[in-house]
Amino acid sequence: IGRAGAMAAAAMVAAGGGDFSDLREIKKQLLSVAERSRERGLQHSGKWAAELAFALEPLPLSELPPPPALTEEDARDLDAYTLAKSYFDLKEYDRAAYFLQGCKSQKAYFLYMYSRYLSGEKKKDDETVDSLGPLEKGQVKNEALRELRVELSKKHKAQELDGFGLYLYGVVLRKLDLVKEAIDVFVEAAHVLPLHWGAWLELCNLITDKEMLKFLSLPDTWMKEFFLAHIYTELQLIEEALQKYQSLIDAGFSKSTYIISQIAVAYHNIRDIDKALSIFNELRKQDPYRIENMDTFSNLLYVRSMKPELSYLAHNLCEIDKYRVETCCVIGNYYSLRSQHEKAALYFQRALKLNPRYLGAWTLMGHEYMEMKNTSAAIQAYRHAIEVNKRDYRAWYGLGQTYEILKMPFYCLYYYRRAHQLRPNDSRMLVALGECYEKLNQLVEAKKCYWRAYAVGDVEKMALVKLAKLHEQLNESEQAAQCYIKYIQDIYSCGEVVEHLEVSTAFRYLAQYYFKCKLWDEASACAQKCCAFNDTREEGKALLRQILQLRNQGETSSTDVAAPFFLPASLSANNTPTRRVSPLNLSSVTP
Repeated sequence: IGRAGAMAAAAMVAAGGGDFSDLREIKKQLLSVAERSRERGLQHSGKWAAELAFALEPLPLSELPPPPALTEEDARDLDAYTLAKSYFDLKEYDRAAYFLQGCKSQKAYFLYMYSRYLSGEKKKDDETVDSLGPLEKGQVKNEALRELRVELSKKHKAQELDGFGLYLYGVVLRKLDLVKEAIDVFVEAAHVLPLHWGAWLELCNLITDKEMLKFLSLPDTWMKEFFLAHIYTELQLIEEALQKYQSLIDAGFSKSTYIISQIAVAYHNIRDIDKALSIFNELRKQDPYRIENMDTFSNLLYVRSMKPELSYLAHNLCEIDKYRVETCCVIGNYYSLRSQHEKAALYFQRALKLNPRYLGAWTLMGHEYMEMKNTSAAIQAYRHAIEVNKRDYRAWYGLGQTYEILKMPFYCLYYYRRAHQLRPNDSRMLVALGECYEKLNQLVEAKKCYWRAYAVGDVEKMALVKLAKLHEQLNESEQAAQCYIKYIQDIYSCGEVVEHLEVSTAFRYLAQYYFKCKLWDEASACAQKCCAFNDTREEGKALLRQILQLRNQGETSSTDVAAPFFLPASLSANNTPTRRVSPLNLSSVTP
């Protein structure tokens, strides 16, 4: 991208806080923080910075960032640090911590505390794995956390923690469920060391809605743009997220695989499946050995029932690394698509043994238990998913479904409502809510839900039928006819092969409705359509006979129905324009 173009794009982004005018400076910062993160054993933050730096133009030798300057304390601790770091890299955390005792330099002190933290986590995970069935998790605690909190809070009060130290303190607080304190510390860490992605990511996991985001005083830096794009994706504010990612691409990060994968995830979240699939395929061409996000890719292939592609992906990831959480989830999805649900559940369990905090596996395992009709295990799995991330609408929706099977509509209502709050424009949640209200005999509420589901774009094309059936129940025949007409128009305008069971129901109802209204032409057109479906064929024929009889007796067609209302030509028999009920004012039903 030309410098002028970069500056113009940067000006756009700068309005949101970040300044991307000097990409060389940004590259220097990224290389420097990648190195500093690696020195402290923070591999994921180091990898994130390195991937982002790789997407920018290489720097000439004269501009490469110098290695961090050593202080007197660093020099004193160098031997102990070098030895301990080698143990740390081999995952011998207790051994690393032992040799770092008494070290004063920031880097060595961080590694000392971080080794103790990871040692506690590793012991906890090992115990968790031993006690699995993965559904008993949650009883095991990291014993080191309380001591670490006491020591880090002393340092914090004395203002002796650097950006990395603050990050670790925040992680300890979050693990102890002190969310409010953790958020404050992560915000402070982002101010002290804005380039450390780990602190921003932790913050993402603690913010539950847009309101919370407004009240955070975040540092005004280009990193904030990446954070906002990420949090918007998490909060399902997909349009805002895509705008942010587009502006980052325009600013010069067009080669970043991180951004490409995030855009694919965003399209997955709004169920734009074709777009998401094409971006994931592009991503795999650029980074063929990538495993991150491939479980999301497999979800898309699963939804589209693309067995050969899912099989290829599963084999491919198995060759790269069969003991990665994502690989296990992909294989689980593959078996699930083949309806081998026990095998699928086994692989999701394996994923959870590898990482008990892996959200996707809990939700998917819940789905498998549902398929196996094991509702109590499904409920536990979904609850774990919510423990890990309260924003996971699939887990709330899954809980609603399990309680529906258990015929507990009040519980259902609560869970479907939570799912709907997280995905206000997802028609599936609204239809589920409507069904709940119907079971509880709150028909007005149910009507509102179905109407809203239709208004936001009904994925499964069922809302109008359900609404029509409600009107039927309430003897509101005109409104019912109106809904059936809209439904038929929708189905035929999609140009879908009509496999919808309800199309015959709609034609049957309309035939009878027009028959009652003495509109013989319309009634016979609909009755003829009924003859095309197995379940309504006999009724259609009987109605046609009745109409013929009445016509022969000289009954004339009624003309007292309001203005004509046309259906697509393909629907009316012999392609003659047919009169229909005039469009009704449905404002009474609108929420």
